[in-house]
Amino acid sequence: MTPVPTGRLAPTADGHVLTLTRTFRAPIDDVWASVTEPGRTARWFGPWEGDAAPGRTVKVRLSFEEGAPWCDLHIHACEPPRRLVVSMPDEAGDWHMELRLSASGGTTELELIHHLKGTDGIGEIGPGWEYYLDLLCASGEGADADADKPKFEDYYPAQRDYFASLAG
Repeated sequence: MTPVPTGRLAPTADGHVLTLTRTFRAPIDDVWASVTEPGRTARWFGPWEGDAAPGRTVKVRLSFEEGAPWCDLHIHACEPPRRLVVSMPDEAGDWHMELRLSASGGTTELELIHHLKGTDGIGEIGPGWEYYLDLLCASGEGADADADKPKFEDYYPAQRDYFASLAG
């Protein structure tokens, strides 16, 4: 299977936003649990530990990154089951991300919004988020076997040019 990139890039007053969307045939509370409960985030992103609340920082293990490093994740806003705003510092700077969930007609839509200062590296960032969101989709469908899970090499470098083209 060759995944099709879905990300959209839009300018903002202080940079850009990269937005990716997925739709789940699941109640909003179930999707919210998949993006906030450590045992469920472990299936598609990584587990976390700490006292999670707005204004606090938790430790997240990036299980699907090389070396599975632990990093700090600061929680700016948490409005169950509709909105989560976080930031994660790394050697490239601060990553500011927002998840928005909405429910309608038995489905839940999730928007991942990555706030960017510039578009450097978007050819790498975009495929990474596509991969993680497809892992999230697979985790909700019960993909336990490695054969059922998305493979990063299907996303990168295959989607790099698509995302680079969004930056112009």
